[in-house]
Amino acid sequence: MGRVRSGTVGRRFTILYASGFLGSGSVLLALTYLMSGGRVTGVAPEQPPAVRPGLAAAEQQIRDLQRQLSEVHAQQNHRLLVGSLIALAVMAGVSLLLGRALAGRVLRPLRLITAATRRISAENLHQRLAVVGPVDEVKELADTVDGLLERLEASFVAQRRFVGNASHELRTPLATMRASLDVAVAKPEPAAQTVALAGRLRRELDRVDHLLDGFLVLARAQHGALAGRSPVSLGELAREALTVRAADIAAKKLTVEDEAHLDAWTRGSPALLSRMVENMVDNAIVHNEESGWIRIATEHDDTGTRLVVETGGRVLDQAGVDGLTQPFVRLGADRTGPEGSSGLGLSIVAAIVAAHGGHLTLLARPEGGLRVGAALPTAAGSQGAAR
Repeated sequence: MGRVRSGTVGRRFTILYASGFLGSGSVLLALTYLMSGGRVTGVAPEQPPAVRPGLAAAEQQIRDLQRQLSEVHAQQNHRLLVGSLIALAVMAGVSLLLGRALAGRVLRPLRLITAATRRISAENLHQRLAVVGPVDEVKELADTVDGLLERLEASFVAQRRFVGNASHELRTPLATMRASLDVAVAKPEPAAQTVALAGRLRRELDRVDHLLDGFLVLARAQHGALAGRSPVSLGELAREALTVRAADIAAKKLTVEDEAHLDAWTRGSPALLSRMVENMVDNAIVHNEESGWIRIATEHDDTGTRLVVETGGRVLDQAGVDGLTQPFVRLGADRTGPEGSSGLGLSIVAAIVAAHGGHLTLLARPEGGLRVGAALPTAAGSQGAAR
């Protein structure tokens, strides 16, 4: 019999069944007491003015017997009342136990359905509850959930098929347009307008390509299976991202506080985790102020491994910060981003963190600026391992 948690339907069923048992027992005991509660009483006749001594003694003996019988009956009634109260108390305990047992029995199929549904995720949508038994409300519920899972599986399959085909179908025309621009510019003595137009088109094509790449990574993180999991050092990924963006950091005169440690390990897809760290660093650079600062730190303990990226700046609204994990959501006009910004940076970070079983936190710092923290499961036994 499963445990019936407080505040649940099981608790209400337990109280309902216990109340029914206890009420029935109370009525039964009350009827028993009333039916056995008649007292034997006697009224002594008035003594006539003149009676014989022998008759008076007999009447006195009868009165004594009636009094004794009344006392015995009163004691029996008292014992019966005490016994009824004890039986009622015992019945209250038994009613709770029986109510709990019946509630557990009634709710057992629902608990099995709940547990099976929780085990089904995006990676095993092919599983079904497949509840057997008579066609009742519980089986109808299970069949409805199976139908929902079937529709979800079809939707996920279509999504993954799109992700697999989009990269080829959409990148091909982009490559064709790039080649056409190169051919036009490569002609002898191209017109100045042609060169200028080709430059603008290349920049726009770069933005489209960057946006397309962001969409594909986001879709892969949200709906794709994470193959090739291996230990990854978040500290090493952070230092690599800082090295790649060193020119942009210098151009904005940013001060970097590097507190990333190489022993902060997690396990997952190296490509996706690298993209996650790159996006966190890019967000800190792009949406920072001139001569600002960036702090990057890693932490690890028994609960997990964390990568934290902090920036200074103006005071932000926490309600607006909470929505930054949604695609194309930015804070104000100053966060529209430069050319090449797709508006998917933190959305991709959130999707990658969730795909690895982690949690992303965005905090508007009271002093101004933003704190982005990615908490991921620690890779057991990977400290000191070579990547």
